[in-house]
Amino acid sequence: MARPERVRLGDLLVTQGLISADQLTQALAAQKTSGRKLGRVFIDNGWVSEIQIAQALAGQLRVPFIDLGQRSVRTEVARLLPEVQARRLRALVLEETPAGVRVGMADPTDIAAYDEVSRLVRREIALVVVAESQLLGAIDRSYRHTEEIAGLAKELTSELTSVEVGLGLAGNLGNLGDLLGMASSSAEDAPVVRLLFSVFEEALRVRASDIHIEPQAGSLRIRFRIDGVLHVQTEADAKIAAAVALRLKLMSGLDISEKRLPQDGRFAVNLRTGAVDVRISTMPTQHGESVVMRLLNQGTGLLSIDGMNLPPRVAAALRRAIAKPSGMVLVTGPTGSGKTTTLYAALNALNNSERKIITVEDPVEYRLAGLNQVQVHEKIDLSFSRVLRAALRQDPDVILVGEMRDQTTAEIGLRAALTGHLVLSTLHTNDALSTPIRLIDMGVPRYMVALSLQMVLAQRLLRVICPHCAEPHEPDAHELAWLQANGSGAPDLATLRHGRGCNECNHTGYSGRTGVYEFIEMTQELVEAINHGDPAQFVAAGRRQMAGHTLARDAAALVLAGRTTVNEAMRISHQLAE
Repeated sequence: MARPERVRLGDLLVTQGLISADQLTQALAAQKTSGRKLGRVFIDNGWVSEIQIAQALAGQLRVPFIDLGQRSVRTEVARLLPEVQARRLRALVLEETPAGVRVGMADPTDIAAYDEVSRLVRREIALVVVAESQLLGAIDRSYRHTEEIAGLAKELTSELTSVEVGLGLAGNLGNLGDLLGMASSSAEDAPVVRLLFSVFEEALRVRASDIHIEPQAGSLRIRFRIDGVLHVQTEADAKIAAAVALRLKLMSGLDISEKRLPQDGRFAVNLRTGAVDVRISTMPTQHGESVVMRLLNQGTGLLSIDGMNLPPRVAAALRRAIAKPSGMVLVTGPTGSGKTTTLYAALNALNNSERKIITVEDPVEYRLAGLNQVQVHEKIDLSFSRVLRAALRQDPDVILVGEMRDQTTAEIGLRAALTGHLVLSTLHTNDALSTPIRLIDMGVPRYMVALSLQMVLAQRLLRVICPHCAEPHEPDAHELAWLQANGSGAPDLATLRHGRGCNECNHTGYSGRTGVYEFIEMTQELVEAINHGDPAQFVAAGRRQMAGHTLARDAAALVLAGRTTVNEAMRISHQLAE
């Protein structure tokens, strides 16, 4: 392909009517004072979009425009161009062709960059134009940091080995501390620090919610939880396990001399992508200390009820429940089903200068301005029940209790709901209908449950099919039977999909999660059923109220809409049956 010609972007956009001559004059003046690229000035001012600029350049140069948001790139093809050069030249190898390679560039008029790409790939180039933000996202997805993390782990192993050989003091805290950069002004250059920062950056890039660092008999295994499922990221020499755990303890202010007992803490880490709040838990195991970190990206902010994309009937019911001045709202489900996120979305809606809101949690996962958040600390007898009693003397309007763990906490919470407070909390039950019965089984008086409880919302999180590799799916007999049992009528099999697995979704076939829900509101009929003391009568009345809007039915609807797989929906059914 011939080298691209130079194009004056401003003149091109004026000619195509995308901007005016006056806007071009303003942009050129802004470019001189700020040093920004001219195209960035146009975009920042909201005059044109990246896509419009890319399409205009493609039309002028008579080359194709490709929307990278609608296609995936094979890793082995992208790596025909080294990552450093791909980022510097703003170019990405998209695919191999019989004649050479197709390369996407954000600035196809950069002749020097074109020449360097041609020299590096040593093949005939077919040029296409792509939007810069999409290009950078595709580069992030194409160049996994697995090899970099493995290399840093080997470097740390080598450093530790040299210290042991040179000093003969393996395990000596003082010398290990010097190695880790604790007393050094260049701590950020220590291999363990660079290893951990690479792990954090990769975890955020692949949308991991948790990082698991697990010492094994002969290795240190690092796993990421992505969309609720654990994936092995890398395995390193077991020798570095103590150094990694020690550095993380230092970062979170934990007791570095205590290796026999579990510890919990938190810290914030600043990465290129923004600040991340990290909740850390350590636990002694047979081969060393296991460390699990929950990542809370501060840049994403808290969800609102509207932002959670709840089904309209669920959102309306939740708003009705939290609009009442008193009563208890319970969100139920297993660990990792998004209960705390839902509760904080409700708190976000309630949070204003007219209300006093107190939260009692273990641990405090989200930090929200205007709230009085209390961290439970069992070691010093700062338990849920003790903090809750104290909170009631603080004249609150709304109280969030992290979990109804025992009879005492449940009774205090329900009594608070009876005496004019709105109480939000969670409980580990399988579905909405079993929740009031579970409270009674815990020893809470029946009348208290009937009078205090306003709403029970049960939820699960389902993985969503990756849109980049979705393809038709033919269900087997077992899957078809499940759909027929949980759908409404004969299922339309033409809509069924599954993810083949691609670079965009880290070859899992899924990208992101969505919620499925069921709820009951404590109407007079349900209150009377609870007071009557007949669980079967209560369940029957609850089913009439739900009218088929169950977790399984909600999951089946997502399957038939082509948003998730039958297997993923069936997983919800297995959880409900347990």
